[in-house]
Amino acid sequence: MRVLLVEDHLEMVAALRAALTRHDMIVDHALNLSEAEVIAADGNYDVVVLDRQLPDGDGLSLIPKLRASGNVVPVLVLTARGDLADRVAGLDNGADDYLAKPFAFEELLARLRALLRRPAGVQSDIVRVGRISFDFTHREASIEGKALEMPRRELLVLEALVRRMGRMVQRASLMEAVFGLDDEVQPNALDSHISRLRRKLAEADAGVTINGIRGVGYLLRDTP
Repeated sequence: MRVLLVEDHLEMVAALRAALTRHDMIVDHALNLSEAEVIAADGNYDVVVLDRQLPDGDGLSLIPKLRASGNVVPVLVLTARGDLADRVAGLDNGADDYLAKPFAFEELLARLRALLRRPAGVQSDIVRVGRISFDFTHREASIEGKALEMPRRELLVLEALVRRMGRMVQRASLMEAVFGLDDEVQPNALDSHISRLRRKLAEADAGVTINGIRGVGYLLRDTP
């Protein structure tokens, strides 16, 4: 899951980034609306976590700009403005969810999972590809009930491929799913992760293959 956090309080940014990263999320950050608009246009985000009280205006003004550009990324407003009128205004202005500060991190995490529980076109929280079952709620992969253990980056690659199973996932999209804007990424980093993931899936007799077209992207499909 790749998150764009729009928040100007740096202590809050540091705390949220650390907590979300521990739950295998890639977190990019914008300090204000202008920066958020540019980053959101260039990135492929799964969710935007948006403060309202930003240096250059009300965070809600970002939502119609995203929608006007065709960006339908879910937006969760996370703000100190938690009165009923504020919550109603947030939802009426296009927010997908609204959570007032102070908040429990467990609730924020649950709300993020709810927003992203089902990929487009998927009718279950658990998708089966080959012998793999991928649980989007708990973000776990297993084979016949046995957890498929893997490092965070490989899990992010697998999740991105499962979300678009049977379709080519562009290399740039995979890079965005796996690495944040602040990550120092070596030229062959993605290929190394995919190589290790392929080997792990083969050793586990997962019943899938990762096919690639050099310089274009990769797709996950059932083994014939």
